[in-house]
Amino acid sequence: MTANGWFQILFFLALILAVTKPMGILMTRVFNRERTFMDPVLRPMERLIYRITRVDEDHEMQWTEYAISMLLFSVVSMIVLYLMQRLQGFLPFNPQKFGAVSPAHVAFNTAASFTTNTNWQAYSGESTMSYFTQMAGLAYHNFVSAAVGIALAIAFIRGIARRQMQTIGNFWVDMVRGCLWVLLPFCIVGALVLVSQGVVQNLRPYDKAILVEPQQVQKLGPDGKALVGPDGKPVMDMVVQQTIAQGPVASQEIIKEWGTNGGGFFNANSAHPFENPTPLSNLIELFSIFAVSAGLTYTLGRMTGSQAHGWAVWAAMAILFLAGVTVAYWSEARGNPLLADADQHVSALQAGGNMEGKEVRFGIANSALFATVTTDASCGAINGWHDSFTPLGGMVPLVNIMLSEIIFGGVGAGMYGMLIYVVLAVFIAGLMVGRTPEYLGKKIEAYDVKMAMLVVLVFPLVILVFTAVSSVSGFGTSSISNPGPHGFTQILYAFVSGAGNNGSAFGGLTVNTPWYDVTMGVTMLAGRFLMIIPMLAIAGNLAGKKYVPPSLGTFPVTTPLFTVLLIGVILIVGALTFFPALSLGPILEHLMMGAGKAF
Repeated sequence: MTANGWFQILFFLALILAVTKPMGILMTRVFNRERTFMDPVLRPMERLIYRITRVDEDHEMQWTEYAISMLLFSVVSMIVLYLMQRLQGFLPFNPQKFGAVSPAHVAFNTAASFTTNTNWQAYSGESTMSYFTQMAGLAYHNFVSAAVGIALAIAFIRGIARRQMQTIGNFWVDMVRGCLWVLLPFCIVGALVLVSQGVVQNLRPYDKAILVEPQQVQKLGPDGKALVGPDGKPVMDMVVQQTIAQGPVASQEIIKEWGTNGGGFFNANSAHPFENPTPLSNLIELFSIFAVSAGLTYTLGRMTGSQAHGWAVWAAMAILFLAGVTVAYWSEARGNPLLADADQHVSALQAGGNMEGKEVRFGIANSALFATVTTDASCGAINGWHDSFTPLGGMVPLVNIMLSEIIFGGVGAGMYGMLIYVVLAVFIAGLMVGRTPEYLGKKIEAYDVKMAMLVVLVFPLVILVFTAVSSVSGFGTSSISNPGPHGFTQILYAFVSGAGNNGSAFGGLTVNTPWYDVTMGVTMLAGRFLMIIPMLAIAGNLAGKKYVPPSLGTFPVTTPLFTVLLIGVILIVGALTFFPALSLGPILEHLMMGAGKAF
């Protein structure tokens, strides 16, 4: 680890701290329908949308109506995206003449992925999706799925703030305002900034470049696996030209980060020079991942009338972020000790830490930072290959998602996930002092705790069941590229990423199979919607409660003690749930590496 590396990490955190208040104020005004500087342009657009869709913006919804509206919108959006992929060959803006996305289970997986803000990709974007599908399908979902997450977080915050009311807002209004005020303006400016750094934005057909020296490469089959002849030797193919993929990349790139969607126009994601060409573009993308989520902590404090509570939640997130990035950076800078006795050339490379799977232009510090940030949030964009990290370095992204991605988290999703842990922390505090738990003047009762525990239990249930089946079945193990604990980690990471709606891939696992496409699709849908319903139930229940003035026995939620308790609850729940699985994967691999065994 170097002083320069730590300066970059701390500078990034300082930027997030600086943007928290202005973003929080903006979102408070937007969702309280107060005037903002963007109203002269955006307010007429908003009214036009309501007129076309016949939405009554003054209508307030109970939590059940809010949930039904969200589910219906998501179902219709998913069906439209599925059909768009299957009919891609007949749609415009397809200069590469790509046919339908097939087989059907890939289209289903992708539709579920982008509807749930996961953006898991079982395909290579530049060789599968037309410009029309990328823009009208995937980019559209990047906006609306992020706006849905923000709307849900705002609904939860309203539930905490309101007193003796049966409604928590209007889903359609919250989603539209999230798109128009929070996402669209920043993405227009951000896309132009990325273009200035060299990120591609055009609608041209792909270019062909003739290679100076033709190369032999192993031929791949339809399933993406390398072909082997009857004699057991690889089937080789002579490459004389290279296809240079391009397209509307910058507009996709900024919303995938600002909306914490993840996914990539190119298979190499944010490691591709057309997506992330410079250190400055790397910083912009990192900053975009956390900006909205950090601002929501300030919105929480402002809307509930307890700004100190918002900062206490922010502090818990920041501490967990620093802990994760410290472990990842230390582990990657330390490298693999088994290379210490290798030849001089390898030893010289090892002296700089583990650079396998990383871009030289970003280095170890920024690779560790990106891996931590993208899995703290439900983003999933990557600028390095997590499969090539050291065991402990690769465990950090895995643990971040296992903690429900509440360390700043995805836009909206991180906030309402963190508020579930806040409810549990307040409940535990109430048990310790021997009185009814209270949270910002609302009594936390059995119904609230039951719904919170349902949210906490759904997540590991989906992950561990599918991981267990995949680990002992031929249709699951046949996809791993590495035996032993590393292969187990590949499977575990896939389902954790799906259920956490993160979308990043550990790598090394062939997921483009009927088993993984279908089960990952189910996992993503369950990880999104089975956790949202009980969360909204808590919001509706809290909104209807009376305000209880604080007393001497009330546990304050604005102090460093509360921050410590909140962190403890998060770690204990995560450790008790996933520690056995981690012991079979990255922890075992780390111990075996120390004993001289590598995978």
